[in-house]
Amino acid sequence: MPDPLATTSQARPPAIPAPRRRKGSVTRRGIERVRVKGGLIARSEGRDALATEEPLEIRVARADGTILPTSVTMRTPGADFELAAGFLFAEGVLDDASHVLAIRYCVDGEQRYNRVTVHVAPQAPAPDVSLQRNFYTTSSCGVCGKQSIEAALAVGCAPIASEVSVSAATLLTLPARLRAAQKLFDSTGGLHAAALFDLTGDLLRVREDVGRHNAMDKLVGASLLAGELPVQARLMLVSGRLSFELVQKAARAGVPILAGVSAPSSLAVELADQVGMTLVGFLREGSFNVYAGGERVG
Repeated sequence: MPDPLATTSQARPPAIPAPRRRKGSVTRRGIERVRVKGGLIARSEGRDALATEEPLEIRVARADGTILPTSVTMRTPGADFELAAGFLFAEGVLDDASHVLAIRYCVDGEQRYNRVTVHVAPQAPAPDVSLQRNFYTTSSCGVCGKQSIEAALAVGCAPIASEVSVSAATLLTLPARLRAAQKLFDSTGGLHAAALFDLTGDLLRVREDVGRHNAMDKLVGASLLAGELPVQARLMLVSGRLSFELVQKAARAGVPILAGVSAPSSLAVELADQVGMTLVGFLREGSFNVYAGGERVG
């Protein structure tokens, strides 16, 4: 399904002809299956579903006509416009949906579906000069170059003053609800997920990707383009570990409660504590740990 145009304006760039080919989120490849039973080896040919991993170059087109390449990330195709918007929001290039005039695939070359240009409004914040390094981001990386809490806070991680709360019983239901919604994981077994829930545990939105930071950017980008930021009476759950970059991206979006099924890093806990976020780790059947902001867990 094609990604929707985020927003439009009278200054919209000219229409772009549709590319001839676009890769899906799942790639099927021929494999050799090997089974060992009772000391005997059996081989057979078959096909397997793999999570597609492709590069995505994100560009910013400013009102003066300049185009700034900002990042190349390895991602799973799908929700590319949300990914671009979420990444630029985390980097402080966008503050809200009004800063996005249009998001379009680029027309040049064979990688047209792997290049996205975000056309930003004149009032959008000027990109930091460090963003012009055109850095490469692997599917396991994230906030490349940001190695301190001060650097994360510099892009607008305001203190989270939300007084919402969630019950322990509700938290314990979330991993199963997320897992049930991971359709691409069912096919490939190789994707991370990030999900948005309300405080009663109802799933509102989920995004999947080979990169945990990409899944978060897609989720935040969807909320940004829908005009739903900052997130207030909501909580987020990620399918893996709670890294510093995930806490930074969630904090930038104003998320009051962030949970993960695995462990947080020390710097993730420090950042959550500093911005006033509730951070829950090892959220699994029957138990979890609260690393920061325990007053929101009832």
